[in-house]
Amino acid sequence: MSERINSFGLQVDKDLYQFINQDVLKHLDINEDAFWNGFADAVKTLTPKNRALLATRKTLQDKIDAWFLERRGKAYNQAEYIAFLKDIGYLIVEGEDFNISTDHVDEEMALVAGPQLVVPVLNARFALNAANARWGSLYDAFYGTDAIPRDEPVATGFDKARGSQVIAAARDHLDQVVPLAAANHHDTTHYVIQDGQLRVTCADGSTTELKDQSQFRGWSGDAANPSAILLAVNGLHLELVIDRSGVIGASDRAGINDIVIESALTTIVDLEDSIAAVDAEDKCHAYRNWLGLIKGDLTASFMKGGKEQIRKLNPDRVFTGTDGQPLTLHGRSLLLVRNVGHLMTNSAILDEHGDELFEGIMDAFISSAIAVHDLKGQGKFRNSRTGSIYIVKPKMHG
Repeated sequence: MSERINSFGLQVDKDLYQFINQDVLKHLDINEDAFWNGFADAVKTLTPKNRALLATRKTLQDKIDAWFLERRGKAYNQAEYIAFLKDIGYLIVEGEDFNISTDHVDEEMALVAGPQLVVPVLNARFALNAANARWGSLYDAFYGTDAIPRDEPVATGFDKARGSQVIAAARDHLDQVVPLAAANHHDTTHYVIQDGQLRVTCADGSTTELKDQSQFRGWSGDAANPSAILLAVNGLHLELVIDRSGVIGASDRAGINDIVIESALTTIVDLEDSIAAVDAEDKCHAYRNWLGLIKGDLTASFMKGGKEQIRKLNPDRVFTGTDGQPLTLHGRSLLLVRNVGHLMTNSAILDEHGDELFEGIMDAFISSAIAVHDLKGQGKFRNSRTGSIYIVKPKMHG
């Protein structure tokens, strides 16, 4: 039996209570009593509504189950079933067209399409890997997966034949998404910046440029000898990493050592189905990892090849823009947090009647309070650049 603190009628596990007060509220300049009093009032208001929603769901499910049982062995009639769902209120008439009024939405949510990851919050290493998956090596992706079919087993160590396939496929990709005006990327030998524009020299001595110069976004290093070229297609960026002394770049006539592409724009940090957080100890662990992600100080260590490896959040990526000014790109996925749904309860907090709190209500208050650190700019990095908190509330019909 865990020790509990009674706060405005809520019976809160002592460790969770101290974590919220000392690690969350203290750094936000939020009064403890104000938080717990507001939390308790919300629990009184929302708990009956939550129970009513679950009762409605059970009623609908019972009617649907009975409908199918009555027709066991009979042919399924789609039109009849739809009419039944409308009759019981499971399906309702579609409303008028409308415009949403949401504002302060980040580009990753509103303007740019890309992969979204879901990661269990209890596994710090996985969570960090997911947050860092916004940028990744195209060479590694091609080499280590079957995106390029393997005709023969890959040799032990570095397989030069496989490596050549990877480089060729990567050049093909460049020709497809960022084509040159009068050549292809297989023939390039030098990439330089002149007057804020990308100029490309080919093996035959000719020079060319991008077919669409607006795809050039910036560079790193000296303009005459850049260490990176930043390009974009459909709002997603890719970086040509140039290093003529690199393992790959040394044998590449253009000196391209890697191609880094922008991929996982958003990551859902999951408090729900991908984890099992059954008590206060688990919830403290989950909330602490979420806090570490938001503040940017979460780390995870592991052994690989006899050496300790440490995972941490990647920094932003800084280039020189085409206007000569610094251009900073988000170095990590935009993070959302998924709360537990309406059904589950958790013993970490009991209400004034001694009943377990609905976990979705608990998550809503605590996960959003943690995310306020980002709104106040108190983390090492910024998650939302528009001042928003993104919460996924699952399993809601209608």
